[in-house]
Amino acid sequence: MEQIKGFKNALILTENGIVKTNLIIENGIIAKLGDFECRGLTELDADKIIIPAFIDQHIHGADGADAIDGTKEALSKVANALAREGTAAFLATTTTESRDCLERALITVKEYIKESPAEGAEILGVHLEGPFISEEYLGAQLPEYAVFPNINCFKHYEDVSGNNIRLVSMAVEAEGGEELYRYLIPRGIVASIGHSAAGYEDIKKAVAAGVSCVTHTYNAQRPLHHREVGVVGSAMLFDELYCEVICDGIHLSFPAVKLLQKNKPEDKLVLITDSLRAKYLPDGVYAEPGGQVINVKDGEARLPDGTLAGSTLKMNIAVKNIMQQLKLPLETAVKYATENPAKCLGVFDRLGSIAEGKLANLVIVDKHINVYETIRGGISVYRSK
Repeated sequence: MEQIKGFKNALILTENGIVKTNLIIENGIIAKLGDFECRGLTELDADKIIIPAFIDQHIHGADGADAIDGTKEALSKVANALAREGTAAFLATTTTESRDCLERALITVKEYIKESPAEGAEILGVHLEGPFISEEYLGAQLPEYAVFPNINCFKHYEDVSGNNIRLVSMAVEAEGGEELYRYLIPRGIVASIGHSAAGYEDIKKAVAAGVSCVTHTYNAQRPLHHREVGVVGSAMLFDELYCEVICDGIHLSFPAVKLLQKNKPEDKLVLITDSLRAKYLPDGVYAEPGGQVINVKDGEARLPDGTLAGSTLKMNIAVKNIMQQLKLPLETAVKYATENPAKCLGVFDRLGSIAEGKLANLVIVDKHINVYETIRGGISVYRSK
């Protein structure tokens, strides 16, 4: 892994837009950004742009491995795979599994974060997707392990994880839901409405309490209806809510993405991949620890009954899709995968944009968002051949 000193005369997407300028990295931090005398820095080809590295707050696995596997080898494999698509930070996302399986996964993430490996993308913490979900909107989650929200149960997982749980997807309307999200919010843990049958009044109360996110918007949640707007309609109505989006053209039609994008403030749309272990692998049949069988054909991941079960989406492709399909400028599309998730997770002080004093998490791309190099904390963690 190579330590990067910086770049000169490079096109850089800064907080003030794309500018041609210089950037110096010291001790993994962006030390200087602007026009100044510089020597020994890298010059890029004219068609390359430096953008902030992507942040994926909802990703299960890639390259044959998954966070729920509960091994450091699996986490390392996922982290290195994500660097290939320009992601330098992510939340290791669990699924609704047995207590033992969840405990093993949480303990492993805790140990991995403590060791802080330099290779691949950084694990910022855990996204606990389940078990506190609605049986009515399970999606591909296992019904036998879905439970009502419970503070004591969560405290156990919180302790096991070493306080590394950063986001919880939950059915806010369920028995115990309000008690749980009122416990999470003061602790800086993002409470996200996911796999939920909540109605408008449930969500109005939750938002007033500080619930701030919607998990994979449109998918596995109460849809919009003209007599009850449900989760989907509420996601559009409440500007306070960040909305996760799987922009693969499979989970959502592009007109559905456009409808959401038109109804949200620019800083509230968050691109995610929700990808599985099948990402970077050929089509085939893949087994999960809980016994589920997932069929992947033409990049679509489904249960035997046809239910969508995560994705094989890469983050740079998600950015490219939303840019091309919604006719958005690169600056806006990139923001959905960098600045917005950083703000959602409360880490924008150090991640999510290119500015002096922030971590040197950078990606070198072309105008089509092809990834040539991913830099994490000033170290090159991926370079295309």
